[in-house]
Amino acid sequence: MERRENFKSRLGFIMTSAGCAIGLGNVWRFPFITGQYGGAAFVLFYLAFLLILGLPIMVTEFAVGRASGKSSVRSFHALEPKGTKWHFYGYFAASGNYLLMMFYTTVAGWMFSYIFKSASGTFSALSSEEIGTVFTDMLQNPAELVFWMGFVIVLGFVICIRGLEKGVEKASTVIMTSLLCLMLVLVVRAVTLKGAGEGLSFYLKPDFHKMAEKGLGEVIFAAMGQSFFTLSIGMGSLAIFGSYIDKSRALTGEAANIIVLDTFVALMAGFIIFPTCSAFGVEPGQGPGLIFITLPNIFNSMHFGRIWGTLFFVFMSFAALSTVIAVFENIISYAMDMHGWSRKKAAFINMGIIFVLSLPCALGFNVLSFLSIPKLGNIQDLEDFLVSNNILPLGSLVYLLFCTSRYGWGYKAFLTEANTGKGVRFPSKIRFYITWILPFIVLFIWAVGYIQKFFMN
Repeated sequence: MERRENFKSRLGFIMTSAGCAIGLGNVWRFPFITGQYGGAAFVLFYLAFLLILGLPIMVTEFAVGRASGKSSVRSFHALEPKGTKWHFYGYFAASGNYLLMMFYTTVAGWMFSYIFKSASGTFSALSSEEIGTVFTDMLQNPAELVFWMGFVIVLGFVICIRGLEKGVEKASTVIMTSLLCLMLVLVVRAVTLKGAGEGLSFYLKPDFHKMAEKGLGEVIFAAMGQSFFTLSIGMGSLAIFGSYIDKSRALTGEAANIIVLDTFVALMAGFIIFPTCSAFGVEPGQGPGLIFITLPNIFNSMHFGRIWGTLFFVFMSFAALSTVIAVFENIISYAMDMHGWSRKKAAFINMGIIFVLSLPCALGFNVLSFLSIPKLGNIQDLEDFLVSNNILPLGSLVYLLFCTSRYGWGYKAFLTEANTGKGVRFPSKIRFYITWILPFIVLFIWAVGYIQKFFMN
């Protein structure tokens, strides 16, 4: 078995962990869900829930990872009391990472495909209807979807094969730095468009009247859900990076840094989407069509639109790739921990496994489009439901209970690990909250997700 690697720098840890948390949920889902639920009023609730929901759970996951020094599939073995079965969850955490990549690689492939479509001028001479047809034609072309899905898988594993420091950490730092720079360039372009002011006003000025029209309870739950799911907590994908860091820094401050970076990307995505949509009279709450149909139409209408469109999809691709690399590192770590394989062997074997497992999603839009489950939808929708509505919330519940229950690792051991090192300390006085209140909030999110999925659609 290979010697366990460690991050070279604190910056590398923050960038890699943030890359795991920052994904398409930030730059795709956040703007359109904000558009649906009233702009800045929704954002205020979102920020509050990040602090009271996301931060404590992220600290528990980092603490379990660092104290065990192992991937999530083995971390519970190292810390659980003798005779208990907490380690069973490690296998569900592993399955969550595989399930996520089974559909995420396909969607990431869409982003890379659109880089080349934008750069080559595919949209330049097309009407609005024809631009919509480009997206539809792509989904109906199995060869194109499988090619780009495979491209993402190979790229992600090739980076991971180089190791934690030379591959994952270096690539994540470059990708995240480039993503932030690209985002700032696009923000400047968006806010300087003629007519961008109305979109900025919608985004920055809370309008509680509009929020009341949607329904206060619905808006609060949407903000709660977005703040919870955006951080990728609950399936051990962050625990592995906790296992790669030393004990020089307390974990609360590190988790807060990652949440700040994650939130910054989400908020900046809004500064791109809302002014741009306002300038061209477009509704920002449209969902995926906003990214692949509406925005290419908008870029088509801009001066140097091919350049702006290409930069936007490079930015989107970097956001997707940062998550892919982080999750692939988790998957490789599982194989190394469980089977004692070398990194190279674990990477090549899992490259093949992920490719095969990802085929149903890519083919679910065309060859397998006849497969659909009532209330859930196609193959991608099913896989997304299993991860987002089940493994993430229930996994977060497991981490909370493990770190607070005397039948698990226990609050004292968790607090000692979380507060080892310099920096912001986890407040011991919120024990009642994270032991008795936060788990019920997580259960509430999980239950309401089922109600919305099966009884309200």
